[in-house]
Amino acid sequence: MTIYQQLLAATEAERRELQSLPIIRAAAMGQVSLEAYTAFLTEAYHHVKHTTPLLMSCGGRLPGKYEWLRTAVAEYIEEEVGHQEWILNDIRACGSDAEAVRNGTPRIATELMVAYAYDSIARVNPVAFFGMVLVLEGTSVALATHAGQAIQNSLGLGNDAFSYLTSHGSLDVGHVDFYESLVNKIEDSDDQACLIHAAKIFYKLYGDIFRDLGSRFLPHPNPDGTTSHSTKPSQNDGKVDGYLPEGRGDKRIAARISF
Repeated sequence: MTIYQQLLAATEAERRELQSLPIIRAAAMGQVSLEAYTAFLTEAYHHVKHTTPLLMSCGGRLPGKYEWLRTAVAEYIEEEVGHQEWILNDIRACGSDAEAVRNGTPRIATELMVAYAYDSIARVNPVAFFGMVLVLEGTSVALATHAGQAIQNSLGLGNDAFSYLTSHGSLDVGHVDFYESLVNKIEDSDDQACLIHAAKIFYKLYGDIFRDLGSRFLPHPNPDGTTSHSTKPSQNDGKVDGYLPEGRGDKRIAARISF
């Protein structure tokens, strides 16, 4: 097997666990609310804005034997600069306050994933950052491919609310091929082990962002067999924030969850 194939095989269990999360499955069916989608975009903004600084840090700390990898990092930087602004544009198109998101703070799960990325580069091994690349770029392709259109159809939003998810997904198809070619050139066994370990951790940390979203926006079973939601219903119309009573299908609020 190639190094890339070994990496995929070693992280298969973690990848399957992420893909099987209830919020991810709901997204693939377009079963997410507008509130849930904008919450996803909010957390995406708060980690995507660190992509360029993380790439710069990684490139600066790579040893001389990885000069070829540093060159590849420079290519990544050129393509990634400004992608967080796509997300803010999508948030505006969803009717939410993009500037409040820009000036706000992430949820704990997002903050921890970003902190681990910086720490791995500075304290452990800059090659560890490519574990994060595997997880985020691979997942974005899957989300764009399997969930983007379903979510858009469910929420009744225009293309201008999905520029990050769809465009990033199509871009990352090419990135994945490029990434594979890079990983296959990492011959040092210690660096390979570090890459695999980091990828496993990033699958857990990125998954925690979706677990948090699920706990906030998916219905939860009650002991009596009924279900409830994390958000509170309004007093007059029986609607739950981001959901509708069964049998009602107003797309403006949508009773579905999407990523």
